[in-house]
Amino acid sequence: MDLYPALDAGETDVAVALERIPSAGSVAPLGAASLLFRNEESHWPDEVGNDLTTEYPGIDFEQRASSGATMGDVYGDQILTIDPSDEPTLVTLTIGSEDLFSAFSAKPNRSILTRIIGDLGQAFAVLVDAIQGIRPRSTLVLTTVCDPSDRTGKIPGVLDHIGALPLFALDQFNERIRLVARERRGVSVADAYSQFLGHGAGVPEADRWYWRRAPLEPNAAGADQLRRLWLDAVRQAP
Repeated sequence: MDLYPALDAGETDVAVALERIPSAGSVAPLGAASLLFRNEESHWPDEVGNDLTTEYPGIDFEQRASSGATMGDVYGDQILTIDPSDEPTLVTLTIGSEDLFSAFSAKPNRSILTRIIGDLGQAFAVLVDAIQGIRPRSTLVLTTVCDPSDRTGKIPGVLDHIGALPLFALDQFNERIRLVARERRGVSVADAYSQFLGHGAGVPEADRWYWRRAPLEPNAAGADQLRRLWLDAVRQAP
């Protein structure tokens, strides 16, 4: 989404800053998907030309992301807005964080949480297959879920009541994402989990790639880093 990186950069209308609702006013196109499509030179002058509009002149862009979406929201709502087509299509998919942290909040025991992760992994595979069914000539870039705790299991202000986060579950889900990509044609992985390690709760705020007021969301620097990761995945895709 554009919302959190734009809030971090001070590039939204006042109403948006107060309500954190994109529809309340203008929001600068500083999210990872927007930067992947077209670089914002005023913020990232060194990245001029490092975008899809340069490499693929005439490409179109449609933003489908929404804050707090779960896999059910994507499957039951967002992909229904995509028209079936044989046009070559690039889809970046970032999903699972909301589902994982919602599961964590209930403090299930390890065996129950393992079953939940198994169900989420199956749902993720179904979602990818559904997207490929709608756009059979698509290239999908699947994004692993980040760990803003930097392997400490602690994110200040996030699920403080449960103690250390069960990071084994996050690891299991990310491995399922990688497996889904290996088993399908036209699917690549952008390993945001690995890329973002060392830029979360374990380092000073100036070095973080997460927005200070919503530490599960990327800030402006994080959005730029994710854009670069996606672009590398696109360039390496079959």
